[in-house]
Amino acid sequence: MADIQVNDNSGKGKKVRSKKQPPHVDLTPMVDLAFLLITFFMLVTTFNKPNVMDLGLPAKPKDDQKAPDTEIKLSNSISIIIGKDNRVFYHQQDQTSLNDQNFTETTFDREGIRAVVQQAKARAEDKEKFTVIIKPTDEALYKNFVDMLDEMAITKNERYGITEIRPWEQEIYDRKIGVAAAPAATSGQ
Repeated sequence: MADIQVNDNSGKGKKVRSKKQPPHVDLTPMVDLAFLLITFFMLVTTFNKPNVMDLGLPAKPKDDQKAPDTEIKLSNSISIIIGKDNRVFYHQQDQTSLNDQNFTETTFDREGIRAVVQQAKARAEDKEKFTVIIKPTDEALYKNFVDMLDEMAITKNERYGITEIRPWEQEIYDRKIGVAAAPAATSGQ
């Protein structure tokens, strides 16, 4: 990349000075080096595989096939209600026997919901058919729902269901967290 200076001696006897050019740096090798480094790091870096939880969904019944009976005994199940403000409640009662005393609050840690699920499974009539019913409320955080699914994987519970909270459970839940009921309309005033 050197330039050759040609002196033009026109016989005047003066020294001819070449014009000083600013130094020029060729960046082409730097670009090549950058692409080589990018290629090198792409090849030697291990890519992280995304951690995905496998949800085993039941197959749809065929037209001629009758849907299986989905009745779950109370002794083989536990209902977990995920509420607002990172609160979680559980019970093993039906509509007639559920009250404020047996609608119990716990936490999301290992001594909390994990221990509750393991104890309920140990007391279950048929441990193979033990089912956890997860019922998130409208105020529940998605993080808490994912934490609950993680607890199912940790406790090795393959049978769990996700459903909406029932109105009779919602009533107990509202009383437990202190939500005031809507005032009834007064007549004649």
